[in-house]
This record gives sequence, C-alpha cells and structure tokens, in this order.
Amino acid sequence: MLAVLVGAIALGIAYFSWTMIQALRAKPVRPLPEAIGVGAVTNFFDALGIGSFAPTAAWLRFRRHVPDRLIPATMLIGHTPPTFVQALIFLVLLGVGVDPVLLTGCALALTVGTYFGVDLVARAPVRVVQAVVAGALILAAVFYALANLDMMPVGGTASALPPGLTAVAIAASFVFGVLVCFGVGHYAPMLVMLSLMGMDPRLCFPIMAGGGAVAAAGACVRYIKTTDVDLRIPLGLSLGGIPAVLVAAFVVKSLPIEPLRWLVIVVVLYAAATLLWSALRGDKAAEAPAQGTA
Repeated sequence: MLAVLVGAIALGIAYFSWTMIQALRAKPVRPLPEAIGVGAVTNFFDALGIGSFAPTAAWLRFRRHVPDRLIPATMLIGHTPPTFVQALIFLVLLGVGVDPVLLTGCALALTVGTYFGVDLVARAPVRVVQAVVAGALILAAVFYALANLDMMPVGGTASALPPGLTAVAIAASFVFGVLVCFGVGHYAPMLVMLSLMGMDPRLCFPIMAGGGAVAAAGACVRYIKTTDVDLRIPLGLSLGGIPAVLVAAFVVKSLPIEPLRWLVIVVVLYAAATLLWSALRGDKAAEAPAQGTA
C-alpha cells in the first residue's frame, strides 16, 4: 500500500509538472521575487510545524497581488510542489509504521474531496470565499495558540485505529479535502482529530502529507486549466519552498517556534478581520488585484 501511495505521488508530480510546463509555454512568466522569499519562509516553517497556508493567505491579502477569490487557488498551486517533497520525506521515514488502510483511505478521501471542492469554489460568490478564508485564518490562529499553550492533544502510541474510527477519519478526510480548496489547511485539524483518536502524532504526518500531495495534484491541475491565476506567484512560492523544505527536514530539523507562532497569530487575525469586513460589505474592489501587481 505504501508503494502504491508513493507511486500515486510520483504520477501526481509528473501530471502537475506537465500541466505547469504547458501553461508556462502558452504564457511565459518569471517568478515573482517576493513570492520566492515568502515560499521559502512559509515552507521552511511548515516543515517544522507551522502551516504554510495561513501566513501565505495573510501575505496575499496584505499585498493584494491577487483578487480574494483566487487566494485559495494561488496558495494551493504554489505550495503543492513543496508538499510533494514533504510527503516523500515523511512516507520514507515514517510511512512504513502506519496502517496502510488508514493511510490510503485518507489519501483517497482527500483526493475525492478536493475534486468536489474545486467546483464549489468556482461557483461560490466572492463574499463566501472571503468568509471561508477568513474562517480558516481564525481557525489557524486558534490552533497556533493552543500549541503555544500546550493545550493541543498529545495523542497516543497507536499506528492504527479500530475500524469504526478508521471510517470516521476517512469520512472527515473528505471534508478536509473540500475545505482545502477554500484555502483551509488540513494539517492542523487532521492532526488534532487523529491525536484524539489515539494515534502517535509522529505517524500522523505521513497521512497528512501523503494524502495532501495526491489530492493537491489533481486540484491544482484543474485550477491551472480553468482559472486565471497569476502563475508568477505560485511559481515563486514553489521555487522558494522546495529547497526550504529540504533544509528544514535534513539540516535544521527543529527550532523554538513559539514566539513566531504568536507573531503569526497577530498577522493572520488582522488579515481575517479585513476579509470578513470585505465579505460583510460585499466589497467588489477585492475582485481584482491592485494596479501593477498582475
């Protein structure tokens, strides 16, 4: 089963890469230098335990490089290649210790969830996307605060779950897959869920990263083909993020990140407040990026 999932990720990498190359051939662009820096920072700390979606969404909101409706697609495309790297690292190092049914079941459910999620995002009014992204930022801030206050569930030592809990985890993964397309990172809620079920928290990472990589590949291909995402930004996020993940995983490995989490909490809550305000006002100005950024 582990070999099947690794093979699926390899196919996802090939499919994603081919689609991105074709898009860049049709419309050649250079990566945005600012995005390279953001991708390096967010993915470096993502590999060390701080999610990349929330700080990236805050940056996109502050800089107005993209309209609010394209924030989820831009983040997903940009952070998927670094997620490929994370997934392969976690699966090789820890994947053999995870129940294969749970591992592949969650990956498949996430993938199906993102398939439906792409269509939901495309049909949703801008204010709905703004509100969901704002909610995701608030949720991320809550998880960051709980982690800093040592209030996150510590988990157990299990590498597998009973059939009933396995079914619940797989069903929840489908929901997480849908929400990923709205810019809601699935790492934190899935880690909390599996830890409460008694899973060893270390063994949650191959489930989260492996499933996320397979799911994101299909969603990103559809986003690249069907949306007008400014590829300079996801290209920059990817180019900065891939080496940053490798450095974090194999060189740095651990850092005291509690102070950084408090800073991220302040930033993402402010971004969430501005998004909610725009959603409540029905702010049409958020439909388009600021002049000179597209």
